[in-house]
Amino acid sequence: MTTTAPLGAEERTGSPAVPPAGRRTALARLRSGNGLVFVLPFLLVFGLFMVWPIVQGLWMSFTDSSLALRDTDFVGFDNYTEAFGDPDVWSSLGNTVFFTVVSSVPLVLVALAMALLVHSGLAGQWVWRLSFFAPYLLPVTVVTLIWTWLYQPELGMANQLLDTLGMEPVGWLSDESVAMWSVAALTVWWTVGFNFLLYLAALQSLPATFDEAAALDGAGAWRRLRSITLPQLRRTTGLVAMLQVLASLKVFDQIYILTKGGPNGSTRPVLEYVYDVGFTGYRLGYASAVSYLFFALIVVVSLVQLRLFRREV
Repeated sequence: MTTTAPLGAEERTGSPAVPPAGRRTALARLRSGNGLVFVLPFLLVFGLFMVWPIVQGLWMSFTDSSLALRDTDFVGFDNYTEAFGDPDVWSSLGNTVFFTVVSSVPLVLVALAMALLVHSGLAGQWVWRLSFFAPYLLPVTVVTLIWTWLYQPELGMANQLLDTLGMEPVGWLSDESVAMWSVAALTVWWTVGFNFLLYLAALQSLPATFDEAAALDGAGAWRRLRSITLPQLRRTTGLVAMLQVLASLKVFDQIYILTKGGPNGSTRPVLEYVYDVGFTGYRLGYASAVSYLFFALIVVVSLVQLRLFRREV
């Protein structure tokens, strides 16, 4: 006589048996521990090179720390009070805001126009894509060297073109009223390729059914662009505008290499002023206070942009 063993829970139900609560907790701890092992190297690097410098810099902003002195005293909010009353802080902040406005607007509009031009199906697509995006791949030193030659007063191509048109030469980097516009033109030529790529990717992902239906109804190209294409690009435009404003507020490299903040401080942004105060004037504590005030401003601008972007979407 043969007997069969009673079926277990897993065999009766056809599903794996559920482990006890204590065993589930142990498994969860084991899995979380394994994850921590993989994340730990990143956390160590992040804490060492990001969190600790931020904390150290914040503490430094409340001291009179200097590269010329070894002793450091706690001064409280004196550095912040001085920063609010420093005319150089406000002038550099004004330069930064002005640069952000004159560079961000064309970097959005020109990138959109370039993407629409390529998306329209022009012949030689790879040539257009390469020519629009290639400058973005150049390092800042190469870009500033190229534009220094273009802006050269006597032999530069910019003034040579003006001379051909019968116009007077312009001090592109020596005239206070023109220098920031010159830097903005350089920045647009250099970085517009990234925004162009974002817009082109967004255009290629749009469904063609709406545009085709509007064309069948007799809508012209401009009408379809204004009523169908641009509304669908609203999210991309918000993203591009947000990234561009934040990048322009943090401008430093091209201005420092091209003009050193001149002439007469007309192109000096906040970050260059922080650099000058901290590493030329040796006042690390005061430079830290100015940088953290500027950091707070960037955070506020980011939150406002994010709120406006969510509201529009």
